[in-house]
Amino acid sequence: MARILTVSSQRAGAYPTIQDALEVATDGAVISLEPGVYPESVRLVGRRLSLVAAKEAGSVTIDATGADGPAVTCRDGEITLQGLVLKAADYPAVQASGGRLTVERCEASAGYAAAVSVGDGAILTATDVKVSAGQYGFIIEDAGGVLDKCEIRDIADDGIIVRLGANPTIRNSTVAGCGFRGFYIYQAGRPAIERCDISGTGDVGIAIAHQSSPSITDSWVHDTRGVGIRFDRGCAGLVEGTRVEDTATPGIQVEEGATPTIRPLEDGLHRPKVGIEAIEGATKQDTAQVDKLLAELDSMIGLAGVKAEVRALIDEIQVNEWRRGAGLAVGAASHHLVFTGAPGTGKTTIARLYGQLLKALGVLPNGQFKEVSRRDLVGQYIGHTAEKTTSVFEEALGGVLFIDEAYTLSRSGGASADFGQEAIDTLVKLMEDRRDEVAVIVAGYTDEMRDFLNANAGLGSRFAKTLEFENYDPDELVLIVKRITRNDDYVLGAGLGDALLEWFGQIERDRNFGNAREARKLLEGMRKAQSGRLRGLGRMPSRDDLRTLVLDDLLVATR
Repeated sequence: MARILTVSSQRAGAYPTIQDALEVATDGAVISLEPGVYPESVRLVGRRLSLVAAKEAGSVTIDATGADGPAVTCRDGEITLQGLVLKAADYPAVQASGGRLTVERCEASAGYAAAVSVGDGAILTATDVKVSAGQYGFIIEDAGGVLDKCEIRDIADDGIIVRLGANPTIRNSTVAGCGFRGFYIYQAGRPAIERCDISGTGDVGIAIAHQSSPSITDSWVHDTRGVGIRFDRGCAGLVEGTRVEDTATPGIQVEEGATPTIRPLEDGLHRPKVGIEAIEGATKQDTAQVDKLLAELDSMIGLAGVKAEVRALIDEIQVNEWRRGAGLAVGAASHHLVFTGAPGTGKTTIARLYGQLLKALGVLPNGQFKEVSRRDLVGQYIGHTAEKTTSVFEEALGGVLFIDEAYTLSRSGGASADFGQEAIDTLVKLMEDRRDEVAVIVAGYTDEMRDFLNANAGLGSRFAKTLEFENYDPDELVLIVKRITRNDDYVLGAGLGDALLEWFGQIERDRNFGNAREARKLLEGMRKAQSGRLRGLGRMPSRDDLRTLVLDDLLVATR
């Protein structure tokens, strides 16, 4: 077990300074820093140990702004820095030469120097590191490793420099607001840049020079004063699945003698999340709430097939968010669904629950539920429908837009049908353009919904899955009645359960059969019959009389 040395300027018996603890620390030791500011310049040569914040991340600051050196210097060792704020002036906040350096949940800033500088074959693992000031953000030279979920903002010159053959993987990271370039890759640099967000640079977003060959995939370069990506003479590499927008022209500049492979992003292709936002879903999942909602789903009567389909969807979403948090590739996914089946089969209830599940999984911000029908989407004159549909769609952003009897939008019948078609065409475009911001669920009778999906060539492909809601069988309808009576503080008298089963087994179950609505309607009729029966008793009914529904109530309600 690792030896733990506590450093605190306040606690009796603790080491008052980091240097005091280092003098007695052995290999493998953990130096636990109590909250506070430590005005030191820590030098670690050939050491194997960890410096960690004893409390929450950010509660400990190693401040070397008044010292003649970096906040932490590492050479040929194996060092872990965890939960610290690291500050320096004209030296890097963290500097490593050789060995291995792990930096987790730290903040780093410097003056006229890099916030983090590694070289001489060092291996850097930086996770959840924020750089808020410095001449440069990271300098990685003749070194490797992984930068994951890092944020580099408001840097005077270049955000990240990769040089001298360095080959780090930089993923799920955001580089924004740099005075010069977002990335500068030169002297045979070979980084892999994956799902990164580069913006707001004073010059080029990503500059490649001096025989360098980076791989830039699934990233977003935008809002730069210079071109988005520039390959100088003699450089190669790959640009794939990457958006380059709102930059100087051309977006990607390839000088004569450069030989990169550039695979343009296809129009209409799903745009995955990039930068630190790429892992927001994974970091904000409320697993306890997910389990609670799935238990609520399981408690619903019947709907075995629908429950299995919803669980499969949730499982896939949850695993995708875990993959995104781990820096793995995640394919495009649509959260739009089609619900088909007769009325009263729980479509609206499941849609509400689905929205709450998406919120708990971090996929949608609020999980709000907006239910609309044809009259809410279709206008009364040309051009009105697109405006009306767009307004309704925007009100549902962040949650679920549930369109009941959606097939009425595609029914033929004069000019009004044309307006319905306009609503469908508007929805198709909005569902694709803003697919990550809303879940659209359309519902209706099975046959009519098939016709609806054929009303626009691209409509069917917008939906991830069709869920078929089957009619409840007689046993399930009896269970529904029993659940409603229990929730409303009623009980069923002797023999009434068997009579209800017989009744539900013999009534006609055509396309207009209301399922749970029929159960509720029948129960309302039984309550009215009970009221008339109790009024005719000629006495004050007892508590049991008031709670109990009997066979005669069913006979009156179904007469």
